Amino acid sequence: MRIDVIFDTICPWCFIGKRRLDLLLDQQQHSNFEIIWHTYFLNPGMPVEGMDYEEYMQYKFGGKVEIKNLNNTINETAKDLNLKFEFTRIKRAPNSLDSHRMVKLAIRNNRGAEMLESLYQNYFMMGKDIGNRSVLIGIATELGYDSSEVRKYLYSDKDTLEILAQNQRTLRLGINGVPAFIFDEKFSISGAQDTKILLRMLNITNDNINKSNNPIF
Repeated sequence: MRIDVIFDTICPWCFIGKRRLDLLLDQQQHSNFEIIWHTYFLNPGMPVEGMDYEEYMQYKFGGKVEIKNLNNTINETAKDLNLKFEFTRIKRAPNSLDSHRMVKLAIRNNRGAEMLESLYQNYFMMGKDIGNRSVLIGIATELGYDSSEVRKYLYSDKDTLEILAQNQRTLRLGINGVPAFIFDEKFSISGAQDTKILLRMLNITNDNINKSNNPIF
């Protein structure tokens, strides 16, 4: 079965959603899944150099109390996944284009999920600026990629237009929040859903596998 996942690399709910999808796939080891990753930009107007994280959060979500409550909600939701978001370590809110390109690069080697997991961990747990190309090269190197090849890739414009076009296709589908999951190009659900809900969607899709010829993608 094909599962399309719409995500941004700087979205904490997407990290939670990915981990819950991982749990679902682990529970369904007897089944074959094709996971397709799709770009979504939470902040399409973000400057290339990013911006100060506290300033960004205040602009996006309001005062310190609102931000603290949001962060507490995210960490409370992530407890069952043994995830702890270290928001106080984050100093820059990055432009996510280059980190999406890194996922695209990894997909060519069937390592897209691995790269995305590493990006999430480096950003949300270590506070690294994943909009910084030197940081991205370091992350890729730790995963065994050739640093010179990654540098050459990042300092080119390869995949940039395709990623921007992919984001536009996602918007045209009416998806305005992430994470979002589309099962077998027919049924979609948004949000960092509990694994039980994802399993229910999987079962609904299996029950209707031959009843629709109008794919979403």
